[in-house]
Amino acid sequence: MADWIVERGIGEVRAARIVDGDIVEARIEPDDTLRAGAILTARLVRRLPVRNEGIVAWDGGEALLHPLPRAVTEGATLLVELTRPPTPEPGKPKRARARPAAPDAVPGDGPSLADLAQARIVGPFDRDLLGAAGWPLLIEEAATGQVAFPGGALSIALTPAMTLIDIDGDLAPADLAIAGARAGARAIARLDLAGSIGIDLPTVGDKAVRIAAAEAVDAILPQPFERTAVNGFGFLQIVRRRTRLSLPELFAQVPAHARALLRQAERTGGSGERTLSAHPAVVAAIAARPDWTAAVERTLGAPLILRAEATLAISAGHVQARFP
Repeated sequence: MADWIVERGIGEVRAARIVDGDIVEARIEPDDTLRAGAILTARLVRRLPVRNEGIVAWDGGEALLHPLPRAVTEGATLLVELTRPPTPEPGKPKRARARPAAPDAVPGDGPSLADLAQARIVGPFDRDLLGAAGWPLLIEEAATGQVAFPGGALSIALTPAMTLIDIDGDLAPADLAIAGARAGARAIARLDLAGSIGIDLPTVGDKAVRIAAAEAVDAILPQPFERTAVNGFGFLQIVRRRTRLSLPELFAQVPAHARALLRQAERTGGSGERTLSAHPAVVAAIAARPDWTAAVERTLGAPLILRAEATLAISAGHVQARFP
């Protein structure tokens, strides 16, 4: 079994499982995130008995509680266990989800990526194992939603209902359906997609091809997950337990791009000050966290210079050393 590489980075912890030199699974955990498994003291704000749920709140957050304890009244405090962090979405962010904590539970932050069994922990002074395995390409896929594979490409879109993966390419429909199913399964694992996921394959009338496409997913995607069969319209739905934000969800937010640019700065060769050129929103996110900048400057032994360039895309920041 391949080991996980866990990298303690600026503002986040990164983890990747590498097989034959390629990243097959990846995760990112921002330092300020609420983690699944965290035990919190919360107040029951509202009972929703028809749904057997309630809304609980604590300093700085709230969650949907399920199941609803019968004996707890509105305004009372209780220990809850976080099962899913809040999900940012345009217009209506989804609340975190929680359940009543076990009777012997004590408040705590929950397990971290750094706690992964058999993980190799690395830092900025170690060889860039993630970079050698293709971490920049992984981040590009997460930020753009575009994933290429031989004979075709995936387009990944976040929607309030589910994450959708569209398959397109030049192969014959049957070949594209099977190749696209394989590529989709790899992308789900690589980009840490979870919750409800839909894969839109080419429409294929041959039932044997649809079965082969579904079996291709089973052969690649790590358990546990549930899936439907591929229907006559080429649609396959997958459900994976959701305990954190996927990489595309993280990179739909500016801070993830800021942290990625600081990682790039830590690993930029040369000497002298490093100039970070990026979209103004990314520069502002870095400037708002002087502790991040100070940590990179300590690693490099050189100052950082921030340069805002409005013409750059959010994901197009780059770093230049004064002396290459």
